[in-house]
Amino acid sequence: MKYFFILGNNPALSLAEILATLKPKSFDLITEEFLLVETILELNVLDLIERLGGVIKIGVIRQELDSSSYKQKLPLVILDIIKHRQEKTSGGKFNFGFSSYSNIDIKNLGLEIKKKLTSLQISSRFVISKDKALSSVVVEQNKLLRRGVEISFVMFGNQVLLGETLAVQPFKSLSYRDFSRPARDDRSGMLPPKLAKIMINLSESSQDGLLVDPFCGSGTILSEAILMGFNNLFGSDLSFKAVSDSKRNINWIKEQYEVKPQNVQLKVKNVLDLSKFIKANSVESFVTEPYLGPQRGKIEFSLVIKELEYLYSKALEQMFKTLVKSGRVVMVWPVFYGNKFINPNVSQFKKVNILPEYIRKNEIIKKYINSRGNIIYGRKGQKVFREIIVLEKE
Repeated sequence: MKYFFILGNNPALSLAEILATLKPKSFDLITEEFLLVETILELNVLDLIERLGGVIKIGVIRQELDSSSYKQKLPLVILDIIKHRQEKTSGGKFNFGFSSYSNIDIKNLGLEIKKKLTSLQISSRFVISKDKALSSVVVEQNKLLRRGVEISFVMFGNQVLLGETLAVQPFKSLSYRDFSRPARDDRSGMLPPKLAKIMINLSESSQDGLLVDPFCGSGTILSEAILMGFNNLFGSDLSFKAVSDSKRNINWIKEQYEVKPQNVQLKVKNVLDLSKFIKANSVESFVTEPYLGPQRGKIEFSLVIKELEYLYSKALEQMFKTLVKSGRVVMVWPVFYGNKFINPNVSQFKKVNILPEYIRKNEIIKKYINSRGNIIYGRKGQKVFREIIVLEKE
């Protein structure tokens, strides 16, 4: 089957997450947003959209038309899709909307379809926005998945692909977890839940393997891992407040979402003593955002970089001792203003290229890849960007 994925603000990271999670038979990155994926088995898109952090929409390709003659066939194909969906709704006005990821005039097309539906005595509303593509918010608020349909269009070679959206990112739930959790500490940095999900997926961990965050902060990674079905979690931090915040947030997650993981442990511990309280060769993955250095005020970069390189190198030594063979470390390293990198000692590990080399050279993707071949995550104007590092114990 052919599915499409609408990628988030960092398509390189979104693509890497999909490849790690699905390991698809084949895929094509058609535009910066539109990824076409072919799979052997049918996907459970509702579960998948909850698991993925970097995907805005998931849908299935319903029709492929020749680009030289698609304009004549398009209205009939769209009407067939709409009538099929309309038969499954429970009456009332049927909402439909279009998203174009190529140069296709969807406004006039929508008005034409509405007229045809009226002639068929189908009451409908054409949902539009100022952008060519509808956002997940517009799709959700206009009930296009429950009482209507969203159809996406994209040019691919000599074909026009028509896709029906099946699921959109649960933006309300993500925002709720980010801003309503009881313990927040903006001064120590806040890892977005979306990025936490992506990092967990990049670890390729099994749900019963031990996943550890040794810089747990306020518990974002552990909280998202619980919601993703992981049952064996350990979090630690040198800060008593951080561990206390993690406990509050994890208990809140359990109550809000009624989940009961099998085993979650939290301790106030120094990461440099990791091998003293975690058994050797027992950890399947470390997923963590460590202390990234000062975020405010004047920064003495040379001093901060030296301190972080020492901390990360020693922490990685401890992680290596406790990881199982082929276990992974998924970690954030800071990139300071002016592309100032850190270089901890990773000689014991194999670096994992989470995107194939030919994809890293893709014109769409390469602007998100730094000179070291790693994906950079951040927004314009930030003092500190995140460099996503994936290492494996050989």
